[in-house]
Amino acid sequence: MLKLEPRPEASRFWGIASPLLALVITVVLGAILFVVLGKDPVKALQVFFWEPISSGYRIGELLVKATPLLIIALGLAVCFRSNVWNIGAEGQFVIGAVAAGGVALLAGKDTSRLIVIAILLAGVLGGMAWAGLTAFLRDKFNANEILVSLMLVYVGTLVLNYLVIGPWKDPQGYNFPQTKTFEAVTQIPKLIAGSRVNIGVLIALAGVAALWVFLFRTRAGFAQQVGGLAPAAARYAGFSSRKALWTALLISGGAAGLAGALEVAGPLGQLTPYVPAGYGFAAIIVAFVGRLHPVGMVFSAILMSMFYIGGELAQSRLGLPKSLTGVFQGLLLFTLLACDTLMVYRLRFLPAAAPAKA
Repeated sequence: MLKLEPRPEASRFWGIASPLLALVITVVLGAILFVVLGKDPVKALQVFFWEPISSGYRIGELLVKATPLLIIALGLAVCFRSNVWNIGAEGQFVIGAVAAGGVALLAGKDTSRLIVIAILLAGVLGGMAWAGLTAFLRDKFNANEILVSLMLVYVGTLVLNYLVIGPWKDPQGYNFPQTKTFEAVTQIPKLIAGSRVNIGVLIALAGVAALWVFLFRTRAGFAQQVGGLAPAAARYAGFSSRKALWTALLISGGAAGLAGALEVAGPLGQLTPYVPAGYGFAAIIVAFVGRLHPVGMVFSAILMSMFYIGGELAQSRLGLPKSLTGVFQGLLLFTLLACDTLMVYRLRFLPAAAPAKA
């Protein structure tokens, strides 16, 4: 018989091993799923986990996908460590993209290259403003930030659709719902010739270092985490829970908005209804698989981007639905939640009870 027994304290070993075990279980379940769908599981898993890194160009595409996931996850980590549940990073990503796109549309042939800075700043401010709505409603009316931030995702998407179908629609775009292609001067500088990898990768890595310093080497970061783990102790120490709420949501919204700006002024080059790519939701999984640690989230962002690219390849090569990407993301999250049980509980084998004698 098996029995779950509470541990005296959380296991540090399983804190690291749990995501790895969750990944193994996800791969096994994925192989079973491929067999059920009538596909060769070895070939299908190769498409998901080998093809995305099989050439220099594909590694570049992997980094393009991982960059927004990592940037958004870094901001979400601040929220979740502060016990503020921002589920609406997708909406902040969209509004950041809209704000950045609005600045990019102002550019002309003679515009200075420095407009890239204004585009990125507009994205940050747009994301912060959208997250600020959630902070305001939570602060003033005690509204649930989970519901508010999630509902604002759909409002943000409607704002985007209104603009690309209405005022910002390209008059020479053959009636497609999209803006005109941004001027070349607004494009985010690329790092590698012949690849779509841009300076967003460096910005993401700088964000990793900045978040590590903020969380583990500053008083403000310590106050954020204390407020999340022990609100009563935070109040006793003089830390403001109100300030922590605003700080967490504004940082998170700014990071999501920055990711949106990098996306529209980088790989996309214009605003379309397809700007919402699900990065804001996938970044939640990235944050938790990475254990809300800046370094851990680098690896989980790369893993999640492999799911995105693997799903696209599986669709084109194996005839599988694109929704398979979401299936793998969901499997990874649920298996992680299940494996995390081993952090606070241990499995104990109990011998079967001997039969009673007559």
